[in-house]
Amino acid sequence: MTPPTGENDSRERMIGSALELFSAHGYSGTGFRDVISHSGAPRGSIYHHFPRGKTELAEEVIRRNSANFVAHIENLRPTDPIAVLHAYVEWSRRLLEASGCRAGCAVAAVVLEAHDGPELFEMASAGWSAMADGLAAMLRASGVPRQRASGLGTLTVASLQGALVVCRAARDIGPLDAVERELDHTLRAAIDDARS
Repeated sequence: MTPPTGENDSRERMIGSALELFSAHGYSGTGFRDVISHSGAPRGSIYHHFPRGKTELAEEVIRRNSANFVAHIENLRPTDPIAVLHAYVEWSRRLLEASGCRAGCAVAAVVLEAHDGPELFEMASAGWSAMADGLAAMLRASGVPRQRASGLGTLTVASLQGALVVCRAARDIGPLDAVERELDHTLRAAIDDARS
């Protein structure tokens, strides 16, 4: 991917670096010095671009993470909830494989470790809720009743986030594969039941 150019180049690089570093080392384990070093941005620029400090940088990481996922899904143009499930898993698998199962979700790192801003929790919750709601809408379009579809959307997002944590702990991608299989079966059964 070609890095952005122009005035916002260093800001964009810092956000991208923070996303990678939060994912691999956690929110608490990543300092501004790490972000500057990783991004190659000018030393004084981080406070220029993020005057509210690390909380503001974390907000941008949450936005970037959500935007990256949405772009990934839109590129695939899935037409059903099963396709969204597998796209989410593929996206997560790439993250895990690229890091030797040492990286997880940057947003989860912020939620688990940040203590300096309720807005971070609200943003993370809104992002995950949007993913669950999007999946629920596709399930409803497949005939699954509203309440069941909503529950399955939440189950899917929560299970996949949990799988990332377990994969990191085990240093193995197997738990993600197991969760994908079970969720595939569960979603297909709900759709089949709705159509029968």
